[in-house]
Amino acid sequence: MKSPKIVKNDVYLEEFSKKISDRILSSITKGLELCKGKKLLDFANAHLFFGLHRTENFWVYKDWLPAADKVYLIGGFSDWKAQEKYELSKEKNGIFTLNISFKDLKHKDLYKLLVVSGNETFERIPAYANRVVQDEDTKVFSTQVWSPTEKFVFKNKAPKRKNSILIYEAHIGMSSEREQVASFNEFRKNVLPDIAKSGYDTIQLMAIQEHPYYGSFGYHVSSFFAVSSRFGTPEDLKLLIDEAHGLGLRVIMDIVHSHAVRNEIEGLSKYDGTEFQYFHQGERGLHSAWDSRCFDYGKNEVLHFLLSNCKFWLEEYNFDGFRFDGVTSMLFHNHGLGSDFNGYADYFGDNTDKDAEIYLSLANKLIHDVNPEAVTIAEDMSGMPGLASPLADGGYGFDFRLAMGVPDFWIKSVKEIKDENWHVGDIFHRLTDKRKDEKVISYAESHDQALVGDKTLIMRLVGKDIYDAMLVENKNLNVERAISLHKIIRLLTVSTAGDGYLNFMGNEFAHPEWIDFPRAGNNWSYKYARRQWNLRDDNSLVYSFLNSFDKAMISVINKYSVLESEKAFTLVQHTYDQILIFKRASLIFVFNLNPFKSFEDYEFETDKASYKIILNSDSEKFLGHDRIDESMIYNTYPKGNKNFLKLYIPSRTGFVLAEK
Repeated sequence: MKSPKIVKNDVYLEEFSKKISDRILSSITKGLELCKGKKLLDFANAHLFFGLHRTENFWVYKDWLPAADKVYLIGGFSDWKAQEKYELSKEKNGIFTLNISFKDLKHKDLYKLLVVSGNETFERIPAYANRVVQDEDTKVFSTQVWSPTEKFVFKNKAPKRKNSILIYEAHIGMSSEREQVASFNEFRKNVLPDIAKSGYDTIQLMAIQEHPYYGSFGYHVSSFFAVSSRFGTPEDLKLLIDEAHGLGLRVIMDIVHSHAVRNEIEGLSKYDGTEFQYFHQGERGLHSAWDSRCFDYGKNEVLHFLLSNCKFWLEEYNFDGFRFDGVTSMLFHNHGLGSDFNGYADYFGDNTDKDAEIYLSLANKLIHDVNPEAVTIAEDMSGMPGLASPLADGGYGFDFRLAMGVPDFWIKSVKEIKDENWHVGDIFHRLTDKRKDEKVISYAESHDQALVGDKTLIMRLVGKDIYDAMLVENKNLNVERAISLHKIIRLLTVSTAGDGYLNFMGNEFAHPEWIDFPRAGNNWSYKYARRQWNLRDDNSLVYSFLNSFDKAMISVINKYSVLESEKAFTLVQHTYDQILIFKRASLIFVFNLNPFKSFEDYEFETDKASYKIILNSDSEKFLGHDRIDESMIYNTYPKGNKNFLKLYIPSRTGFVLAEK
């Protein structure tokens, strides 16, 4: 096999060319083994075979429980006890099946499995359940028959995929101002229209798959094919996605295939009585840091389950793609814990999980076969080469990867370095450092930085003043500094972003508080598991001005197709002055990070043209000091064979120039 393209693009990968080629070959071989002469699209249909399905004359239930001796369907129809009438027949390959009368099971009825395995008898929620509900009083979960008379019909086509992406990361449950769990319908009516007006083109929905513990943020999944019922019905989610499409928004899902909840009754753990049905046995099957179970990607049945899960969400709900959670954990036997990934050898040694590599490659192939317009994003902190490169080039097939080092860099800068010592060259390098053959999504902060135990960007910048100094008329020098830097950091991040930018719900207006879901430690309070939109809408507070800046910023990025343009290149990078000026997409981005000094007639070389300011963080409408006359036209002038421009650049300011 000839050297993959990713090796040709990076000479340092030459040493590992054979291992990359072997990975590609292994993925192709596994795909052929699974498909048996058919297409991967035809293989990934487990959800159409297993679970409860309505036929013309009766229900059919099928499941895979290889270690089970007996399996019963239990519910109100059986007085929640094992009855011979509802015992499933055991067929070959560990598959059990049962035909059930329409009289016994109706839409919205509850049921479970009762499994007998060796000396144990236990209840289980079916692995392919598409609706799971929790009793408000007993807190017990049950499967619910979901077969409404009228099939939901999508009315709107999804917007076409662009080469770049602007993501609004959102959590349905905490999207309300009220101290409660918000619903799909509330989000659709109250939040969706504002997102459409904000300029972001894609919504990333978190916590969609059913999870027993709300405080897990949706990352401890129990039922992989079920929409979390705490937010509403399957039709409610479909209507939300359909209306989002009608508003010009694409919708992707935060999908969790990196691990599963340890719960046995609600989840897949010991589903048939064994540890090793879906997961690795023993220590390898437990994620010590996350207290969860780790899938065995080497088993064909597990690949069948997970690949079918990808296809299900695309076809049943019209999602436009996925952000894959915990990719680092999947790729390495030690889940990346304690690994620094200082050299390429760290990616190609014995620590790499080859089965997980194959799964991720197959998942990306399948997703793009189902919908060529779909987008896949990898959440990976290891920097695995080729992760967001095409399969044909020797990559894993993800369309984008998250630039997880960017928010870490901003946290370190704000937390550990006085801003008068911020190094503009280091900042520009950190924000633009990426592999040439991969697309990345940058962000200053996501939901991770907002969780209790961490701090949002605005909390780090403002400190205790966030509680009593955010009134416009009362703001102090510390708050003024925070406001200036908040705008500059976000403008720097989006303008240097490789191909995409992400914002977590509320951060666009510097939501002042962290996220803390109801738990025993906070007396099960929802106070911090919500979004205070009223702060954004109150012109007497600084938040409304930061929200206006974010809208204006995203508008510029969209209008001039900044993220689809070539990489930014510097015009000025002056460490002592703390001046950074670069050009991208015909725009000139100007930043003065100096907290004390403004510069008059700051001269630099650029292309011959006349320029005007189209965005200015120092504008009064963004709570700046209005030190720049935005009506001015700036003309270059010749000096020798070159052209130069002179600007007044106030301290702690970022602004953007466009050709007139």
